[in-house]
Amino acid sequence: MRGDGLACTTVGAHDADAAEVWFLHGILGSGRNWRSFARQLVERRPGWRAVLVDLRNHGDSHGQPPPHTLEACADDLGALAGARGSGPRVLVGHSFGGKVALTYAARGPHGLHDAWVVDAIPGPAVVSPGRDPDDTDVMRVLEAVAAMPLPIASHDALRDALVAQGFSSDLAGWMTTNLRREGDGFVWRFALDAVQAMIADYAARDLWPLVGRGPVRMHLVRAGRSGRWTSSDDARLEALQRQDLADVVRIEAAGHWVHVDAPEALLAAIAPTLTAA
Repeated sequence: MRGDGLACTTVGAHDADAAEVWFLHGILGSGRNWRSFARQLVERRPGWRAVLVDLRNHGDSHGQPPPHTLEACADDLGALAGARGSGPRVLVGHSFGGKVALTYAARGPHGLHDAWVVDAIPGPAVVSPGRDPDDTDVMRVLEAVAAMPLPIASHDALRDALVAQGFSSDLAGWMTTNLRREGDGFVWRFALDAVQAMIADYAARDLWPLVGRGPVRMHLVRAGRSGRWTSSDDARLEALQRQDLADVVRIEAAGHWVHVDAPEALLAAIAPTLTAA
Protein backbone atom coordinates (compact mmCIF):
# COMPACT_ATOMS: atom_id res chain seq x y z
CA MET A 1 0.00 0.00 0.00
CA ARG A 2 1.09 3.58 -0.64
CA GLY A 3 -0.05 6.63 1.32
CA ASP A 4 1.00 10.14 0.28
CA GLY A 5 4.18 8.79 -1.29
CA LEU A 6 5.11 6.27 1.39
CA ALA A 7 5.08 2.60 0.50
CA CYS A 8 4.51 -0.21 2.97
CA THR A 9 3.79 -3.91 3.10
CA THR A 10 1.94 -5.88 5.77
CA VAL A 11 2.48 -9.16 7.57
CA GLY A 12 -0.01 -10.91 9.83
CA ALA A 13 -3.71 -10.48 10.54
CA HIS A 14 -5.97 -9.28 7.72
CA ASP A 15 -8.84 -8.11 9.93
CA ALA A 16 -9.72 -4.49 9.30
CA ASP A 17 -9.62 -3.73 13.03
CA ALA A 18 -6.37 -5.59 13.81
CA ALA A 19 -3.92 -3.71 16.04
CA GLU A 20 -0.77 -2.71 14.18
CA VAL A 21 2.94 -2.59 14.96
CA TRP A 22 4.91 -0.47 12.49
CA PHE A 23 8.59 -0.98 11.67
CA LEU A 24 10.98 1.78 10.55
CA HIS A 25 14.31 0.79 9.00
CA GLY A 26 17.70 2.48 9.08
CA ILE A 27 19.41 4.57 6.42
CA LEU A 28 19.95 2.83 3.05
CA GLY A 29 17.51 0.12 4.17
CA SER A 30 13.86 -0.65 3.50
CA GLY A 31 10.88 -2.11 5.29
CA ARG A 32 11.69 -5.60 4.10
CA ASN A 33 14.82 -5.59 6.30
CA TRP A 34 12.38 -6.38 9.14
CA ARG A 35 10.16 -8.93 7.37
CA SER A 36 11.50 -12.06 9.07
CA PHE A 37 11.47 -10.48 12.52
CA ALA A 38 8.00 -9.02 12.01
CA ARG A 39 6.61 -12.37 10.91
CA GLN A 40 7.97 -14.05 14.04
CA LEU A 41 6.55 -11.29 16.23
CA VAL A 42 2.98 -11.44 14.90
CA GLU A 43 3.07 -15.24 15.02
CA ARG A 44 3.51 -14.84 18.77
CA ARG A 45 0.69 -12.30 18.89
CA PRO A 46 -2.19 -13.52 16.69
CA GLY A 47 -4.59 -10.74 15.83
CA TRP A 48 -1.79 -8.25 15.28
CA ARG A 49 -0.58 -6.94 11.94
CA ALA A 50 2.94 -5.68 11.17
CA VAL A 51 3.37 -2.77 8.76
CA LEU A 52 6.81 -2.55 7.16
CA VAL A 53 7.31 1.06 6.10
CA ASP A 54 9.69 2.33 3.43
CA LEU A 55 10.82 5.74 4.69
CA ARG A 56 11.13 8.59 2.19
CA ASN A 57 13.85 8.15 -0.46
CA HIS A 58 14.13 4.45 0.39
CA GLY A 59 12.64 1.25 -1.01
CA ASP A 60 9.54 2.15 -3.01
CA SER A 61 8.96 5.53 -1.34
CA HIS A 62 10.09 8.30 -3.67
CA GLY A 63 9.14 11.78 -4.78
CA GLN A 64 8.70 13.40 -1.37
CA PRO A 65 9.66 17.09 -1.43
CA PRO A 66 12.45 18.54 0.72
CA PRO A 67 13.40 19.23 3.39
CA HIS A 68 14.51 15.65 4.04
CA THR A 69 14.49 15.73 7.83
CA LEU A 70 13.33 13.69 10.81
CA GLU A 71 10.33 16.00 11.16
CA ALA A 72 9.43 15.43 7.52
CA CYS A 73 9.69 11.67 8.04
CA ALA A 74 7.35 11.97 11.03
CA ASP A 75 4.95 14.00 8.88
CA ASP A 76 5.07 11.18 6.32
CA LEU A 77 4.02 8.68 9.01
CA GLY A 78 1.09 10.86 9.96
CA ALA A 79 0.02 11.03 6.33
CA LEU A 80 0.35 7.26 5.99
CA ALA A 81 -1.77 6.74 9.11
CA GLY A 82 -4.40 9.01 7.61
CA ALA A 83 -4.35 7.10 4.32
CA ARG A 84 -4.69 3.76 6.14
CA GLY A 85 -7.43 5.01 8.44
CA SER A 86 -5.38 4.41 11.60
CA GLY A 87 -1.84 4.51 12.88
CA PRO A 88 0.32 2.13 14.89
CA ARG A 89 -0.37 0.99 18.43
CA VAL A 90 3.30 0.02 18.74
CA LEU A 91 6.15 1.61 16.75
CA VAL A 92 9.60 0.06 16.29
CA GLY A 93 12.44 2.09 14.77
CA HIS A 94 16.04 1.02 14.19
CA SER A 95 19.01 3.41 13.85
CA PHE A 96 17.81 6.31 11.66
CA GLY A 97 14.31 4.91 12.00
CA GLY A 98 14.72 5.04 15.78
CA LYS A 99 15.08 8.80 15.72
CA VAL A 100 12.09 9.03 13.40
CA ALA A 101 10.13 6.93 15.91
CA LEU A 102 11.16 9.29 18.74
CA THR A 103 10.13 12.35 16.72
CA TYR A 104 6.74 10.87 15.84
CA ALA A 105 6.03 9.46 19.31
CA ALA A 106 6.76 12.80 21.02
CA ARG A 107 3.79 14.24 19.14
CA GLY A 108 1.49 11.86 21.03
CA PRO A 109 -0.35 10.56 17.94
CA HIS A 110 -3.74 9.00 18.59
CA GLY A 111 -3.60 5.30 19.36
CA LEU A 112 0.17 4.99 19.84
CA HIS A 113 0.98 3.34 23.18
CA ASP A 114 4.60 2.18 22.88
CA ALA A 115 7.62 3.30 20.85
CA TRP A 116 10.77 1.17 20.56
CA VAL A 117 14.02 2.93 19.69
CA VAL A 118 16.50 0.23 18.68
CA ASP A 119 20.18 1.17 19.01
CA ALA A 120 19.68 4.81 18.07
CA ILE A 121 21.29 7.40 20.34
CA PRO A 122 18.79 10.22 20.88
CA GLY A 123 21.54 12.85 20.91
CA PRO A 124 23.71 14.23 18.09
CA ALA A 125 25.83 11.67 16.29
CA VAL A 126 29.54 11.97 15.67
CA VAL A 127 29.98 10.29 12.29
CA SER A 128 33.70 10.05 11.70
CA PRO A 129 36.45 7.46 11.16
CA GLY A 130 37.51 5.88 14.42
CA ARG A 131 34.18 6.46 16.19
CA ASP A 132 32.22 3.39 15.18
CA PRO A 133 32.47 0.84 12.37
CA ASP A 134 28.75 1.04 11.55
CA ASP A 135 28.69 4.81 11.16
CA THR A 136 31.99 4.84 9.29
CA ASP A 137 30.74 2.17 6.87
CA VAL A 138 27.66 4.26 6.05
CA MET A 139 29.80 7.26 5.15
CA ARG A 140 32.24 5.13 3.17
CA VAL A 141 29.38 3.46 1.32
CA LEU A 142 27.92 6.84 0.38
CA GLU A 143 31.31 7.96 -0.92
CA ALA A 144 31.54 4.77 -2.98
CA VAL A 145 27.99 5.25 -4.25
CA ALA A 146 28.75 8.81 -5.35
CA ALA A 147 31.79 7.62 -7.29
CA MET A 148 30.08 4.62 -8.92
CA PRO A 149 29.47 5.10 -12.66
CA LEU A 150 25.88 4.55 -13.74
CA PRO A 151 24.26 2.45 -15.00
CA ILE A 152 25.75 -0.54 -13.19
CA ALA A 153 25.88 -3.66 -15.34
CA SER A 154 24.54 -6.13 -12.79
CA HIS A 155 24.06 -6.92 -9.10
CA ASP A 156 27.23 -8.99 -9.23
CA ALA A 157 29.18 -6.08 -10.71
CA LEU A 158 28.16 -3.86 -7.80
CA ARG A 159 28.98 -6.54 -5.25
CA ASP A 160 32.40 -7.15 -6.77
CA ALA A 161 33.18 -3.42 -6.95
CA LEU A 162 32.33 -2.85 -3.29
CA VAL A 163 34.24 -5.91 -2.09
CA ALA A 164 37.26 -4.69 -4.10
CA GLN A 165 37.06 -1.44 -2.11
CA GLY A 166 37.28 -3.35 1.15
CA PHE A 167 33.61 -3.70 2.11
CA SER A 168 32.37 -7.00 3.49
CA SER A 169 30.55 -9.37 1.16
CA ASP A 170 27.47 -9.15 3.42
CA LEU A 171 27.33 -5.36 3.20
CA ALA A 172 28.03 -5.46 -0.55
CA GLY A 173 25.24 -7.98 -1.03
CA TRP A 174 22.85 -5.84 1.03
CA MET A 175 23.63 -2.81 -1.13
CA THR A 176 22.49 -4.69 -4.24
CA THR A 177 18.94 -4.45 -2.82
CA ASN A 178 19.15 -0.71 -3.52
CA LEU A 179 19.35 -1.22 -7.28
CA ARG A 180 16.53 -0.94 -9.80
CA ARG A 181 16.67 -1.80 -13.49
CA GLU A 182 16.78 1.05 -15.99
CA GLY A 183 17.34 0.18 -19.63
CA ASP A 184 20.16 -2.32 -20.00
CA GLY A 185 21.60 -1.76 -16.54
CA PHE A 186 20.81 -0.76 -12.98
CA VAL A 187 20.65 2.55 -11.11
CA TRP A 188 20.15 3.44 -7.45
CA ARG A 189 16.67 3.27 -5.93
CA PHE A 190 17.45 6.31 -3.79
CA ALA A 191 18.41 9.92 -4.51
CA LEU A 192 21.91 10.40 -3.14
CA ASP A 193 21.53 14.07 -2.24
CA ALA A 194 18.28 13.38 -0.37
CA VAL A 195 19.83 10.52 1.64
CA GLN A 196 22.81 12.73 2.51
CA ALA A 197 20.41 15.40 3.77
CA MET A 198 18.61 12.81 5.91
CA ILE A 199 21.87 11.65 7.49
CA ALA A 200 22.96 15.23 8.17
CA ASP A 201 19.71 16.01 9.99
CA TYR A 202 19.88 12.73 11.92
CA ALA A 203 23.42 13.48 13.05
CA ALA A 204 22.64 17.05 14.11
CA ARG A 205 19.44 16.51 16.09
CA ASP A 206 19.41 16.27 19.88
CA LEU A 207 16.26 14.36 20.80
CA TRP A 208 17.13 13.52 24.41
CA PRO A 209 14.56 16.13 25.60
CA LEU A 210 11.82 14.21 23.74
CA VAL A 211 12.36 10.95 25.64
CA GLY A 212 9.56 10.47 28.14
CA ARG A 213 7.57 13.41 26.87
CA GLY A 214 3.89 12.81 26.18
CA PRO A 215 1.66 9.79 26.76
CA VAL A 216 3.65 7.27 24.67
CA ARG A 217 5.77 4.81 26.66
CA MET A 218 9.28 4.77 25.22
CA HIS A 219 11.64 1.79 25.24
CA LEU A 220 15.31 2.37 24.39
CA VAL A 221 17.27 -0.68 23.26
CA ARG A 222 21.00 -0.50 23.92
CA ALA A 223 23.02 -3.08 21.98
CA GLY A 224 25.91 -4.27 24.14
CA ARG A 225 28.38 -4.65 21.27
CA SER A 226 27.42 -1.42 19.49
CA GLY A 227 30.23 1.12 19.39
CA ARG A 228 27.88 4.08 19.06
CA TRP A 229 27.30 4.69 22.76
CA THR A 230 29.53 6.78 25.05
CA SER A 231 29.73 6.63 28.84
CA SER A 232 27.75 9.89 28.87
CA ASP A 233 25.01 8.28 26.78
CA ASP A 234 24.87 5.33 29.17
CA ALA A 235 24.60 7.66 32.15
CA ARG A 236 21.62 9.37 30.53
CA LEU A 237 19.97 6.01 29.95
CA GLU A 238 20.40 5.14 33.61
CA ALA A 239 18.93 8.50 34.67
CA LEU A 240 15.89 8.04 32.42
CA GLN A 241 15.26 4.61 33.86
CA ARG A 242 15.65 5.80 37.45
CA GLN A 243 13.10 8.54 36.80
CA ASP A 244 10.79 6.06 35.06
CA LEU A 245 10.75 8.24 31.95
CA ALA A 246 11.65 5.31 29.70
CA ASP A 247 12.39 1.60 29.77
CA VAL A 248 15.98 0.72 28.93
CA VAL A 249 16.58 -2.74 27.47
CA ARG A 250 20.18 -3.89 27.21
CA ILE A 251 20.92 -6.75 24.84
CA GLU A 252 24.55 -7.52 25.52
CA ALA A 253 25.02 -10.14 22.78
CA ALA A 254 23.96 -7.80 19.97
CA GLY A 255 25.80 -5.37 17.76
CA HIS A 256 24.04 -2.54 15.97
CA TRP A 257 21.90 -4.93 13.89
CA VAL A 258 20.03 -6.14 16.97
CA HIS A 259 17.21 -7.94 15.14
CA VAL A 260 19.81 -9.94 13.20
CA ASP A 261 22.32 -10.58 16.00
CA ALA A 262 19.87 -11.39 18.81
CA PRO A 263 16.34 -11.75 17.40
CA GLU A 264 15.06 -13.93 20.26
CA ALA A 265 16.11 -11.40 22.90
CA LEU A 266 14.50 -8.54 20.99
CA LEU A 267 11.34 -10.55 20.36
CA ALA A 268 11.10 -11.35 24.05
CA ALA A 269 11.40 -7.66 24.89
CA ILE A 270 8.90 -6.30 22.36
CA ALA A 271 6.22 -9.03 22.37
CA PRO A 272 4.76 -8.15 25.82
CA THR A 273 3.90 -4.65 24.57
CA LEU A 274 1.66 -6.17 21.89
CA THR A 275 -1.33 -6.52 24.17
CA ALA A 276 -5.07 -6.50 23.65
CA ALA A 277 -6.53 -3.06 23.03
